[in-house]
Amino acid sequence: MDREHRLKRLRFRAWHRGVKEADLLIGGFFDAHAESWDDAEIELFEILLEEQDVDIMAWAMGTAIVPARYEGTIMNALKTLNYVPISR
Repeated sequence: MDREHRLKRLRFRAWHRGVKEADLLIGGFFDAHAESWDDAEIELFEILLEEQDVDIMAWAMGTAIVPARYEGTIMNALKTLNYVPISR
């Protein structure tokens, strides 16, 4: 599968989690960062999307310990939370 198709598929999965809060967190993160990812980061994000939304959200917000397999650049960027759109 080529990179463009892979990213389109991941974008859909990131924005269609089933819970609005997870859509905003995971989908917003994807939109903000995916274009700069290398193949290894894309693969890690694909694996991360298999996890439960509540776990991903807890890791991003720092309320749960991040498993060692996800530690690194993607999780550090996910923890910044500066990509979540906030209405004012």
